[in-house]
Amino acid sequence: MKLEVIGNINKYYVQTLCMIFFPGEKFSEKEEARDDSPELSLMLSEREDGLCVFAELSIGDRSASCEKIYPLRDDVTYDRLKKIAVGDAVLSICREVVNYRPSWGMLVGVRPSKVATEMLSEGMSKTKVKKTLVSDYFVIPKKAALAVDVALAEAEFVQAVDPLACSVYISIPFCPTRCAYCSFVSYTSKRLLDTIPDYLLMLEDEINMTFDEIRRLGLHVKTVYIGGGTPTTLDEVQLKHLLSVIDKNIDVSTLEEYTLEAGRPDTITEEKMRIAREFGVNRISVNPQTLNDDVLRLIGRAHTADDFLRAYEMARKSGIPIINTDVIAGLPGDKFASFSDSFDKIIKLRPENITVHTFSVKKASDALKSFSHVYSARGGDVGKCVDYSQITAMHEGYAPYYMYRQKNTVGNFENVGFAIDGKKGLYNIYMMEEIHSIFACGAGAVSKFVDFAPVNGEKRVIERFFNQKYPYEYLSDNKNEQKIEAAREFYVRRGLV
Repeated sequence: MKLEVIGNINKYYVQTLCMIFFPGEKFSEKEEARDDSPELSLMLSEREDGLCVFAELSIGDRSASCEKIYPLRDDVTYDRLKKIAVGDAVLSICREVVNYRPSWGMLVGVRPSKVATEMLSEGMSKTKVKKTLVSDYFVIPKKAALAVDVALAEAEFVQAVDPLACSVYISIPFCPTRCAYCSFVSYTSKRLLDTIPDYLLMLEDEINMTFDEIRRLGLHVKTVYIGGGTPTTLDEVQLKHLLSVIDKNIDVSTLEEYTLEAGRPDTITEEKMRIAREFGVNRISVNPQTLNDDVLRLIGRAHTADDFLRAYEMARKSGIPIINTDVIAGLPGDKFASFSDSFDKIIKLRPENITVHTFSVKKASDALKSFSHVYSARGGDVGKCVDYSQITAMHEGYAPYYMYRQKNTVGNFENVGFAIDGKKGLYNIYMMEEIHSIFACGAGAVSKFVDFAPVNGEKRVIERFFNQKYPYEYLSDNKNEQKIEAAREFYVRRGLV
């Protein structure tokens, strides 16, 4: 896509708006863009009384243009007005040319409820926030209501920020097979799986160093999350050793939440569940993604729907109190009838958490190579699937408690976590809302050091530290000491300790 921007405009914001209508497009200012590639010109003029935006879009023999004036407003900051003006102009011409209205309007970020949270914190009523999302941001009413519901669910955690709280994330980037939709740094070949023993030794050192530093800084850990990949790719002996390392570093009974991802049913055994319960794990993920065996085969999952049901029963019998299940709307080969059937069967199991993802096309995924027409702006019947999951979940006593979005999501829809009352996935909220620091261990892990409520009117301050992406890099030249130094320097510099 050829893009020309003139004026004080965030170009990346414009690109993300364009990708709602033209998913998978690459952007160019050069003449070598495809002949049939969309071309967008955008100009912003700043005036004393407001803003003027001119936008023009052409694709093939279709074109549209608009010029709009946006007066200054007392109820909107200048930066927010600029974002609204640019978003309105781009959406207006794209909708005219493509004949498509995106559900989330001009909200393009990872956290669509963020704007709702900001407006609620400014004293707006729920009704006013919903109306503003619809009128200013072109969000359709049911999505505006969802954004407000999630913002209110998260508010109790945002309002109770503890500057000395933190969470710990531990990465096990290995899987038994690679799913077609996956782009995570996870490894499946025998050669790479053979590195697991050495990886665990290195990870043990990092876990010990991380908890030592947390204690030195005077912080307290609220949640521990073991993710991947698929942590239950580890055998029983390896899993027990990993959990024992954590157990030596913290009294797990003091944790608000202790999660082990067991996302692949084909990696779950009764003994692994028993070990997890013995070491204090109180939340586990058992993820079918779909209960359609044909779709499971198509996306590279080495298990069946019956395998999931057996694994779920093992998890339930283990006594682990909270079970999360993930499903994905819009998987290649899946349709509304099979998605709704899967969702109905899962909700009858009464897991404490259900996370409904929308299929997202990742650049590094096999799906991009294997399936034609995988990008989809409208998403076919995916919107119907998403609506069904949300209506059904709430009818069955589940409430939405966290939400996020990804690039190139089919139909531009969202991922939503639902929970029974009092059973929210706390790490998900802390991580997504960036409420406190996350100390991350292992390959591909990203630590986030957070000063949520700085003094002197500053905005929240976040600094990230990236571990090596791949296990072989992690094994050959880890950054454990650099991460510890970065954490210490951040907390001292910010005056938090």
